[in-house]
This record gives sequence, structure tokens and C-alpha cells, in this order.
Amino acid sequence: MTLVAPTATTVGGPALPQERRLVTSIPGPRSQELMARKAEAVAAGVGTTIPVSVVAAGGGVIVDADGNSIIDLGSGIAVTGVGNSNPRVVEAVTAQLNAFTHTCFTVAPYDGYVSVAEKLNELTPGDHAKRSALFNSGAEAVENAVKIARHYTKKQAVVAFDHAYHGRTNLTMGLTAKNIPYKSGFGPFAPEVYRAPLSYPFRDGGLSGAEAAARAILQIEKQVGAENLAAIIIEPIQGEGGFIVPAPGFLPALVKWANENDVVFIADEVQTGFGRTGAWFASEHEGIVPDVIVTAKGIAGGLPLSAVTGRAEIMDSAMAGGLGGTYAGSPIACAAALAAIESYREDGLIERAREIGTVLIGRLNALRTADARIGDVRGRGAMVAIELVDPATGAPDAALTGKLAAYAAQHGVLVLTCGTYGNVIRFLPPLTISDELLIEGLGVIAEGLKQA
Repeated sequence: MTLVAPTATTVGGPALPQERRLVTSIPGPRSQELMARKAEAVAAGVGTTIPVSVVAAGGGVIVDADGNSIIDLGSGIAVTGVGNSNPRVVEAVTAQLNAFTHTCFTVAPYDGYVSVAEKLNELTPGDHAKRSALFNSGAEAVENAVKIARHYTKKQAVVAFDHAYHGRTNLTMGLTAKNIPYKSGFGPFAPEVYRAPLSYPFRDGGLSGAEAAARAILQIEKQVGAENLAAIIIEPIQGEGGFIVPAPGFLPALVKWANENDVVFIADEVQTGFGRTGAWFASEHEGIVPDVIVTAKGIAGGLPLSAVTGRAEIMDSAMAGGLGGTYAGSPIACAAALAAIESYREDGLIERAREIGTVLIGRLNALRTADARIGDVRGRGAMVAIELVDPATGAPDAALTGKLAAYAAQHGVLVLTCGTYGNVIRFLPPLTISDELLIEGLGVIAEGLKQA
């Protein structure tokens, strides 16, 4: 049965016309005014992907102050899976605002925090006893996952992987692989962080998942030692690193080794979680059960919330007061999260992610067949990317990637770039986007490739 994409009025937010509409060049005069103010008021290190002044968003579009309606293929970096201003989220947040905005859960607790923890314990892979702790951002949750793993194992070392992205705080910069713009000049970083090779099928020369895992495990054993290793942390599908999907068998082999060596296996599902890949969590595609899962982004419909969910014995190892934060698990964000989870469940959004994936993979593979500069098409569900290369050598083509993203923006389509080499364009549309808008956006990408 073919699902009908939910509309902006039913799921995604305000009843905006679902169309690409260019009234001015991008940026228009009002957006230019905002960008001039930004230059005077906001730190230069805070960049923007597209220079517009947003006034409304919903379904699959973003509307700027000049009246331009832009197809959104970025979802605020996989955050607005349930759409912007989702009616369920708006209603829940409004009710919570009218009740109270803050008490600090570690001072005077409330139902919303506990309910979100219960939902996460239920939804994440595995039928073992679990506990959850809530935080504000993905990086904060990653830091706490590592902190908990170290406390539980009484070991210090942590292994992350090539091309990883885990955040921009001090510890998470150490876990993150890419130097510019995330790490350069910001060190020194937290110690006892090591890196292992990832399974990267497009650039692995045919290495199987099992072979890639054996390579990584050998390096971990020889350069770190299981006796020193508290945790392995990995994104089941890498986000900023280039939407790299490991070869089948890679993740299960790592989980098996970790379990056999008293190493906590942490799945960073900040970008891949909450229906994005066509399952609640990307770990499910590989049949793995992580010891700890980190979530954020799509959890709360655009409000700041993150979580660490894990085996009860691991999560309970931290002393009372060892976890928390002033705003961690804000009652407003918790209300949004409960409503967002309801929307994923009741509005067919996980199924919709699979449909979006079918459109993306099909259309992009057709482009790849016609254009050798597209070296690879990869991803799952509504998390798909193209890797752009020199067709003669296979070398990454970051210049073409930048030109294509700029062309798309100028023609009313928002896309995000990523990848260690800066040569990947990722597609992360809201799960509320229509097929028509999605296909139109991909048509702009196709035309941009011709023009480039």
C-alpha cells in the first residue's frame, strides 16, 4: 500500500503553500538586512548554510522574510522529522507553558521527564532493564555517556572511529575526526581518546564488514588494549562524516567483541534516531543491541533535548547527583518529546521515511548512472547522500560539492554538505514533505549538476 505523505496542515506545521517560490534573488533585501545585523552582533564562528531570514516553516518548505518559499531538504540537521510547528507538539508545549516552565528536575521532579525516560526505555533496542537520563544537546549526552561508561568499567580509554562526528565540546571534539572547522586551534583535547578505522565501503577496496571489523579490532587491541578500554562509540550511520553506512557485519562484530571484553558499546544515534532511517533507530537495521544509546535532534520536534539510555546496571552505576544539569530534561522539551513520539507513531512517519528513501535512492541512482561525478549513493530511509568525485581518479571533489549546494540555494532548495573531504551532499528532508516537493528539489540538484 502506498502511503500518502502527511500535509503541513495535519502534521508538519502551519498551513503554508507547499511550493517552491522565488520572489527575489536569494538572499533578498530583508534577508540581507538580517545578515548584516548578524555580522555586527553574532560571533563570526557561528556560520550559516543559507543566508535567509526565516519567518515560517512547515511541511517541506521554509519561508523567508522576502516571501521566498524554499524546499527544505535539511530539517535543521535532522531535527524537524515531525515537521516544523507540529500541531501535536504545539498543543503539548502550550499546555506545559501554561502549567510551569521550570523547576529543575534534580530539585523538584515532574511527570514529563519520567514519561520520556519510560518511552526511551521502551523504544530503544533490547528487552533488558534500562534507565535513561536527559540532557540538552547531543554533545552533552555523548559526554555523559562516556562519563557513565568510565565510571561503570573503572577504565578510562575511549575509541571513536575515522570520519566520526560527536560534537563540539572539549571531549566530543576529541572524539570528532574532522579538523576544520571543528577542531583546529581549539585544543588541547581530553586525553585517553583513540581512533580506529571505519568500514567505508566506497573507499575500502571491497573489504567486507567482517574484514573491516577485524582490522579495527586488531588496531584497538594493539594500540589501546581491552583492559584499558571503557567504551567504543560509533554512529551506526555516520552523519557529518559523510553518511557512511558500514558494510553488513561490521557493527555486529564490534558489538560481539565489546561484549566479550567488558567494553561498553555506545551507539551515537543523535542524527540517525527517531524514524530518520525508516526504523526507530538505525541500530535495528543491523540487529545490534547497544549497551548505551545517545539520542537528540529528532527527539523533541525542534526543542532542545537529548538523552542517554542504557542497561540499568551501567546507568545506575553513577552516584546520585553525578548526572543532571539545570535545564536537563526541561519540562517544555519533555512535553514536546512525548508529542513528537506520538506523531512518529500515529502519523505514519516511520513508514513515510522508508517511502522517502525509495524516492531518494531511485532518483539519485538514476543521476549517478548518467553522471560519473556521482561516485556513490548511500543511506537509509530519509537519510541519503551522494559523494561527488573526479570521475577519472575517484578523488573527492569538494569544489563541485560547494558549487552544487550554492546553486541549489540560489534556486530555492536547501541542502547540506558533509564528509571528511567536503565532497558529500546529504538529503535530510522532513518526514512531512510531499513526494512532489521532494522530486522537484531533486530536479534542481540534477540541473545544478548540468550547470556545474
